[in-house]
Amino acid sequence: MAPTFCLSDNMVIGVTMVNVLPGTERTAYNELTSIEGIKDIYHVFGEYDFVVIIEVDDLGNLNSIVDLIREAESVTATQTIVGAELK
Repeated sequence: MAPTFCLSDNMVIGVTMVNVLPGTERTAYNELTSIEGIKDIYHVFGEYDFVVIIEVDDLGNLNSIVDLIREAESVTATQTIVGAELK
């Protein structure tokens, strides 16, 4: 049986890939953990340094959280994708 993906009512899921200054991974992680609305943070290897999972009520809140991520001193770049419900 194939897995299903379903968002709860009025929930927006964002996945933000984050690049940080070399050597600032711990600082960046601590900055990211202080932002309300971030559900999970994964330190990864490759093109990005972190993958951040965001769960909020609407796109406006998602935008605000991504803005907060971008304001963190150690963050150099972000790329965000928005989840969609499959039925």
